[in-house]
Parts: sequence; C-alpha cells; structure tokens
Amino acid sequence: MLTVLICTDRDGALQTRLDNREAHLAHLRADPHVVQAGPTVNAAGDMAGSIIVFATADRAHVEAFAAADPYARAGLFADVRIETWNRVIG
Repeated sequence: MLTVLICTDRDGALQTRLDNREAHLAHLRADPHVVQAGPTVNAAGDMAGSIIVFATADRAHVEAFAAADPYARAGLFADVRIETWNRVIG
C-alpha cells in the first residue's frame, strides 16, 4: 500500500518555497520510504504545491515526515492531506 502526501501552498508564498527548497529536498532524500515526489504547478508554471508518494501504509510515519518538513516549518502550506493510495496502474 502507498501513502500520498498532498500539499497546497499559501497564495503568494513562492519565495518561501524557494528559500526552503534545498532543505526540503534533503528531507525528501533522507527518507527511505519516499518513492516519488515533485511540485504541482499553477497556470503560470510556478510551483504551487507538493505531492510525495511513500512506499508505506504507516500514516504516523507520513505525519511525522510532514511535520518535520522544512516547507511546513516555514509555514508554506495552506492545506495538507494524507491519503492511502491503492495504485492500480503502474
């Protein structure tokens, strides 16, 4: 089972994302359960959120990851969701 972390940036927070990007990427690389990750983009092509896929059904692990994410600690996100995903294709 996979778990997906879906985050939406606050409006006008692109600079916050850019300022914390390297620390966020290091946080991603340090977690052995992260199998895919990347930003969502808005109509202008700017990064506007994050989708991270974890190879674990351990919700507590994903919650702890999300709380420790440099983006979250910087106040980047307006919304954060954690969903269990039953991948059917791929």
